[in-house]
Amino acid sequence: MADYFTHFSCLLDVGTPENAARALDLYANAPEDEDGLGFSDGFDLSIQSDGGAELWIHDDCSGDPERVIEFVLLCAEQFDLKGLWGFEYANTCSRPRLDAFGGGAHVIDLGVRETICWVSTNEWLVIALDGGDPDA
Repeated sequence: MADYFTHFSCLLDVGTPENAARALDLYANAPEDEDGLGFSDGFDLSIQSDGGAELWIHDDCSGDPERVIEFVLLCAEQFDLKGLWGFEYANTCSRPRLDAFGGGAHVIDLGVRETICWVSTNEWLVIALDGGDPDA
């Protein structure tokens, strides 16, 4: 049987050590979604360095990029973050399987609190092989 994984590791600067501590509280105390899952079911979070303002967002074994995006948008709202932020992820598998490998990336405008562009390598490849313009 094959095991599937999604891996990522990225930093989010929340401006101050106080915001970083509050972000850890948001992470730990966020309400669960309709499936009973919280942020901790999608990724791990820690402060990058003692007294720092950067959060390290990463997976332990396999993560959920959508949960990362939800958390980053929550932090953008709570701490009035501005500018562009992004991360990339890799999809892997413990055995060779068709369509089991790939990845993607998201770019978020923190000021307007929305994804401005994203790419999935699986979708990009399918479009390109079908003769379409994957960059359209």
